Amino acid sequence: MLSPPASSRTPLLVALLVLTIIALAASGWRPYDRTTWWLEVAPVLIVIPLLWLTRASYPLTTLLYLLIFVHALVLILGGAYTYARVPLGHWVEQTFALSRNPYDKLGHFMQGFVPALVAREILVRGRYVRGRERSAEPSQASSRRRAQPGGSWMLAFICICIALAISAAYELVEWGAAVALGQGADEFLGTQGDPWDTQSDMFMALIGACVALVTLSRMHDRQLGALPSRVE
Repeated sequence: MLSPPASSRTPLLVALLVLTIIALAASGWRPYDRTTWWLEVAPVLIVIPLLWLTRASYPLTTLLYLLIFVHALVLILGGAYTYARVPLGHWVEQTFALSRNPYDKLGHFMQGFVPALVAREILVRGRYVRGRERSAEPSQASSRRRAQPGGSWMLAFICICIALAISAAYELVEWGAAVALGQGADEFLGTQGDPWDTQSDMFMALIGACVALVTLSRMHDRQLGALPSRVE
C-alpha cells in the first residue's frame, strides 16, 4: 500500500475532512456535558486546520491521515457522551462482565498508537534518527536509508518515549482541569472510581505505541519511500 500522489489524494482528504466536520457537528449538537465536549474535541479542532494548511508543503502518508481520522472519531464520540457513558463501551462492559466502561482505555490506546507513528514520520523524514549504516560509501548509505527509512531499534524507542510523554502531558492537562473546575471536571476525567486510572491510561498508551510500531512499521516505510523527496 503506497501513498498516492498528493493531487490524487485530494478527494480522499476532502472526504475525511467532511466526515470529521459532520461528526463534530453531530456530537456537538446536544452533548451530555458541553464543557467536557470542548475539552475532548479540542485536539481535533487544533489539528484539522493544521493538517489542511500543511497538506501541500508537508503532506503526510495516507496511512497517517487515515489513522488521525480514526483517532479524531474516537475523541469526538467520547466528547458527545463522555467516556464513561459511550454506548459502545457499555456494550463491551456488559458483554465481558467488566467493572467499568472501558471506552476511555480505547482512547488512551489510540493516544499512544497514532502519536507514535506521527513521531516516526517526522523523525524518519527529517533523518533525525538513522538506521545502522554498514557501508562506508555515501551513495550506498543514502540508498539504504531510502529503501529502509528509520529501520532501527533507537527509532522505535524514541517514538515510544514521545508517545508516553504526550500521554503524561495529557494526564497533567486532566489534573489542571480538575484543579480549575473541581467537580465540574469529573466527566472529563472519567476515572469511574478507579484510583489507578492515571497509571492504567499511560499503560494503554504504551501498549498502543508498541502495537503501532510492530504492526505498521513496514507499511509506513513503504509509504514514506513513495513520498516526493522534496518534502522529506
